[in-house]
Amino acid sequence: MKKLALAAVLSAAASTAFAGAAGGKFGDAQIEPPVIVEDTRKSAAGIVVPLLLLVIIAAAVAAK
Repeated sequence: MKKLALAAVLSAAASTAFAGAAGGKFGDAQIEPPVIVEDTRKSAAGIVVPLLLLVIIAAAVAAK
């Protein structure tokens, strides 16, 4: 009889613990959005160096 009572108590405790966890006692998990880091360099910087090189070559050719 003691085993039956112990089984009933443990079963009741387990079912209420499970029902409490699954019954919305805890809120939904909050997932933080990913941090997006954008590059702040200007794209015009890639064209400035070739243009300066062309100007220097044109000035060297014109000086001859």
